[in-house]
Amino acid sequence: MSSQKILIASENYVEVESYLKENGIQKFMLVCDSAFTKLSIHLFFNGLTDRTGIEFVTFSEFQPNPLYESVVKGVEIFRKERCQALIAVGGGSAMDVAKCIKLYSNMDSTINYLHQTIVPNDIKILAVPTTAGTGSEATRYAVIYYKGTKQSVSDSSCIPSTVLLDVSALKTLPLYQKKATMMDALCHAIEAFWSINSTDESKNYSEEAIKLIFDNKDGYLSNKEKESFNMLKAANLAGKAINITQTTAGHAMSYKLTSLYGIAHGHAVAICMVKLFPYMVTHSFSCIDSRGEEYLKICFDELARIMDCENVIDAIKKFTQMVKELNFEIPLTQDEDYIILKKSVNSVRLRNNPVQLDEQAIDALYHEILRKG
Repeated sequence: MSSQKILIASENYVEVESYLKENGIQKFMLVCDSAFTKLSIHLFFNGLTDRTGIEFVTFSEFQPNPLYESVVKGVEIFRKERCQALIAVGGGSAMDVAKCIKLYSNMDSTINYLHQTIVPNDIKILAVPTTAGTGSEATRYAVIYYKGTKQSVSDSSCIPSTVLLDVSALKTLPLYQKKATMMDALCHAIEAFWSINSTDESKNYSEEAIKLIFDNKDGYLSNKEKESFNMLKAANLAGKAINITQTTAGHAMSYKLTSLYGIAHGHAVAICMVKLFPYMVTHSFSCIDSRGEEYLKICFDELARIMDCENVIDAIKKFTQMVKELNFEIPLTQDEDYIILKKSVNSVRLRNNPVQLDEQAIDALYHEILRKG
């Protein structure tokens, strides 16, 4: 992927002001979620126009799992106000909305944007992630919903060219969200490492992310500044990894758990991976990676080394213990839920998984993951 510039926020956010001036931006759209006013960076934007003459329009008319209609409204405002750039402050939803506004800003507004071919443009996005988890600021993917159906939008031109890592943004996160987003980042990194699409570059990103997460998790959960910054960095690196590889079965199996039981995405992925990880190792003979089963076994051994374990069995135990210590509740389920769950798994993500999973295997895994009601 093209190089992404990383800025580190100082107390007065002079980096943002410099970024705007260096890029000749006189007016931009600020895309932010409902938590924006609780953040320190909120005060920076409050006085920006008076200090610099640089104008901006705030757009926050979207929800978690943003709707296509919200993006359309954002595009209309972006055009009407003649904005030159976008700054996205928030979690994955704010990033997704900003990415789609960028992609759709030079397209035909009389035709559904989802039905048009994306034509890259040079509109810049500065991304300020407020969670250490999604890695959305580093990927070419965005998710929006149209008529109740999830739509995956993808184009490399929507990757933010610049990211501001602001450790103060993590201080306002509830502990549960800190835990869940951390596990989302860790699972991104592990899944990218064993993905059939992995490369030397993606593996380097994964390795650094995994090490940072294990080395800094306790301090991060205690709101220590250095460790929290390292977790932001890890999430960005894990995002860079999945931008190359895409996610695998752990994520594919997690999405319906989130909507069915109302748990956070990272929580759902973590409890799936506790059972998926050992399944992958014991079923390496079902390898579908063109590089072969021996290559996959080497990947598992490398993961163990990265996790500072003697072998992959110890790595599985270490991962499982980490999830256990986070006290994630295991949802209670009914018989009919298993039918819904096994039918929900995205086949595209399963094709990235190095071990073949059929419907019977997926059903068996869900029976292990969940508690029977």
